[in-house]
Amino acid sequence: MPARAVVFAYHNVGATALRTLVAHGVDVALVVTHDDNPAETLWFERVADVATALGVPWITPADPNAPDVVARIAALAPDFLFSFYYRQMLGPALLATARRGALNLHGSLLPRYRGRVPVNWAVLHGETETGVTLHYMDVKPDAGDIVAQRAVPIGPDDTAKIVFDRVTAASATLLDDVLPALVAGTAPRRRNDLAQGSYFGGRKPEDGRIDFTQPAAAIHNLVRAVAPPYPGAFTDVAERRVRILATARDVPAEARATAHAPGLFGVGGTLYIAGGDGGMLRVLAADCDGLPFDAAAWAAATTRRG
Repeated sequence: MPARAVVFAYHNVGATALRTLVAHGVDVALVVTHDDNPAETLWFERVADVATALGVPWITPADPNAPDVVARIAALAPDFLFSFYYRQMLGPALLATARRGALNLHGSLLPRYRGRVPVNWAVLHGETETGVTLHYMDVKPDAGDIVAQRAVPIGPDDTAKIVFDRVTAASATLLDDVLPALVAGTAPRRRNDLAQGSYFGGRKPEDGRIDFTQPAAAIHNLVRAVAPPYPGAFTDVAERRVRILATARDVPAEARATAHAPGLFGVGGTLYIAGGDGGMLRVLAADCDGLPFDAAAWAAATTRRG
């Protein structure tokens, strides 16, 4: 008899992991996902669509820990609960419905970067590596024993979206490798030493505001961490919101020839950023009110302001 699971899932990792479970013959009795937020840019796959295509029933409760939801899941007698980028914590009563364990896929190499949006935080901090971890769930977030991990690289110019795509692919590879042992009851399990890790909360669009007193490398990392499809790094020019969408660290000598105060400046038709440490970045893409914003637009805006 195949192992039975109830899957809590959202986003691309959720869609990919759900397909992987079904491909391995896991009996997915129910998928619990989210209603889409109309205020959020939906650039990712809808788990509900994937479940429908696979013939798996799905629900979108506002509170997965509500007694009626817990009772419905308990009646299914799942061997496992899986959480794949589901956005709410599962409470003790819900976790207890899984006869063989409740497991979560987290987008970092735990215990580092526990908490929300781990890929964005890793890019923001200039990490050169992150990954994905399959671990048992506890009432404390991202705190349970570790079953398996897969690392992915972060290049110096990679955006969070590029890294997230690698994490998504690594999630499928990890599940491919470990599911047979997990179902057989022979998968490894080791302590998640939280003292060796870190925890980060969620990020808001306002957190993308550029502080030009920061070193140029830190500004470059911020731009990469929140580049589209995320809200983007931004500043205000003549009381208008300008998003800096992509930057490069190679800056020609003509731009470096003169010291500039921290902020935006233009040289030879190209827009640049001067950081608080004297470092500089070349702006590859920027917009304002949905239109491209370049050195000429910056000069016109600052001239009008003056």
